[in-house]
Formats: sequence, C-alpha cells, structure tokens
Amino acid sequence: MTQPPYGQVPPRGTVQPPPVPGQGPVPPGQYPGQAQGPYQAQPGQGPYQGQQPPFQGPPPQGPPWQQPPPSYPVPPRKPTGLIVGLCLGAVAVLALGVVAIVSLNRGSGPSNAGYQAAPPSPSSAYELPPTSDSSAPSSAPTSTSESPTTSTSAGPHKILKLADHPILQDPNAGLQNRVCNLPPWTSTQDGAEAFFTAASKCLDAAWGPFLESYNLPFTPPALHFPTGPSFDTECGTIQVGIATAAYYCENNLYVPFKGLQTDQYGNNPGVYLALFAHEYGHHVQEVAGIMDAAWQKIYAAGQNSAEGLEMSRRKELQAQCFSGMFLGAHVDRGGTITRDMYNKAWNDQETRGDNTSRSHDHGTNAHYAQWWRAGAKDNRIADCNTFAASASDVG
Repeated sequence: MTQPPYGQVPPRGTVQPPPVPGQGPVPPGQYPGQAQGPYQAQPGQGPYQGQQPPFQGPPPQGPPWQQPPPSYPVPPRKPTGLIVGLCLGAVAVLALGVVAIVSLNRGSGPSNAGYQAAPPSPSSAYELPPTSDSSAPSSAPTSTSESPTTSTSAGPHKILKLADHPILQDPNAGLQNRVCNLPPWTSTQDGAEAFFTAASKCLDAAWGPFLESYNLPFTPPALHFPTGPSFDTECGTIQVGIATAAYYCENNLYVPFKGLQTDQYGNNPGVYLALFAHEYGHHVQEVAGIMDAAWQKIYAAGQNSAEGLEMSRRKELQAQCFSGMFLGAHVDRGGTITRDMYNKAWNDQETRGDNTSRSHDHGTNAHYAQWWRAGAKDNRIADCNTFAASASDVG
C-alpha cells in the first residue's frame, strides 16, 4: 500500500519547534508516499516570561530624631544648675513620650514577633523560573486536568483529558520522519530481545520530543522479556498466551517471547514491530494522561458495562493508530523499516481484534485495521482521536 502525498520532508535529524499560534497549515511537499516530517505540536506551557521585580531591601528608616531646640540665652545671675536639670528632665520626658507613641502605633497592626520566612520548596527537575508575584518555585504535580496554556504548574505534567487533549488538536501534528535501524529478525529469545530493544530506542526518539513539546513528562518505558508461562506486574499476574504477545502496565512494557507465535508468523518483523508499537502507544497515552483519564471513566462505569467496554475499545484503537503513525513515519527512510515490512503489517491488522479474540474490549478486526491504517497513511495524530469518534467507528 502507498501513502498519499502530504507534507514536506525535512532534512533528516532536524526537529522543528512548535508553530507560532495562528500560523497557517504547512503547504504540500514534493515527496509522494511520505508523511510530513517534523511534528508541529501546539506549544505547551513554556517558561514564564514575566520579569522578577527588582530587589527591594528593607524599608527605609524614618528621619533621625530631632533634637530639642536650643534654649534661649540664660539671663545673667540665674543659677545655671537648676536650668540644666530642668532641660535634661524635659528631654527625658519627651523621649519617654516618643517611645510610648511608637509602642502604641506598633500595637495597632499585626505582630511579626517570631516570624521566619518559609524555606524555599525543594528543587524539581522540571522547575521553571518563578513568576513576578512568587518568591519561591513550586514543584511539578504528578497529574492535573489543566491544559498547558492555562496551568500554573512549574513543570511538565500529565493532562487528564480525552477527546480534547492538547496533543489531539493540531491537524498538522505528526511524528518526525526518521531513520530507524533494527537488527535482522531471528525467532529466538535473544534475537527478539535485540530486535525490540532497538525498536524501543527508535520509538523513544520518535515520541519523546513530540510529547515534550507539549510540556508532558516523558520517560522511556522499562522493557522486560519474561520467559516463563506467566509474569507478575503491578496490574496483576499475566498468563502468557496468544492474547499476551506483548503487555503494558504502569511504565513497563513486557514482551514474552512465547506469546509472539513465531511458529505462525515466522520471519515477519513488520508484524512484530507493529504489535510492539501498539503497546508502546499505551505508554504514549500514559505519559500524556490519556490512560489515566480513560481508566477513570472505565472504573466509574464498570469494566464489563457497555460504557466501560466502549471506553476500553477507544483506548485500544488509539494505540493501534499510534502504532500505524510510527511505521508510517519511518518506512522508506533509509533504515531497515522497509516497504515490505510496512505492507505486511498493514495486511496483518485485519487478522486482529475482537472477532479473533472473542472479546469486546479491543474493537472489531475491521476497526482494528481501520485505525492502524488511519495513523499509517498520513502520520497525523489528530486522526487518532478515537475518543471523538462515533460509537459506530469503535464497535
């Protein structure tokens, strides 16, 4: 299958910054069959631009105390000792009066006795400069439902949204066209580990800059290659079988070799790569906050309810679309992701889905293929907004 002409291929290894708000769409390029190169993500929250106020020292002190005016000349033949004593007494009375007035004035306002300035917040890896009305930085929260343009957070954070998530809004945003070199596929435990380890590096390089441009806290998932009949995760104990060729849970990606069905697929790296990129797509959802937002809906409705199963299908079909985006952005770029791998992955999608697994939480085989191909054709993340799709497109 070929891709329609769309987008201009940039020089390899370059990443364009997010576009200026209000900038028009990118004109079509001259390279048929390739998706647009650099992603053009909407800008996330950047460093605050407000300047800090100039340093202000302690408030200026009041004017020095005025000394009593000098006495008039003493008439002759008056006893000077008495006059001096009276003057000193007047000065003492005046001083006591001033002290009393100052004390009363201080007592009329809030007391600051014993006040100590609060220590600065612990520094964060994602700390930004403080705003003009803040004297100490704040740490980044782990999750929030605010968008990057309105958040007051000091660093990258998840955004718990679905159809209106910022990464799904720009019709021109996609993955950069890159070269990805993978070792030849061999159907062995060691061969599979080498293949998927290299693939994970390509996926990190593709999705990491994209997510970070939206001020999302990207970190690569940890890879695991279980060898037994089951493996333990934070999501529970998983049995290895035809339904668990790969598995994602809480920033961990598991690929049990015995679940890959190499006896059926043989030397078919395009199929294995698409499957692995699907599970990595769940990590993209996790980093973005889409995964958490979807599970909130599923738990609220009930995992086996009609609403909960539909939300699960939307989540899975989006991961399908993300998988297609990755292969579409890397095919024919001079690396080892060839057109043959791409075409075999394209055709394989029709063999997967709820019709094959007899479940209702992933989408029909037709929809499984439809959403993967939507991502692969044009490499546009807005085309992967399964949460805005009609129920008939995620059945």
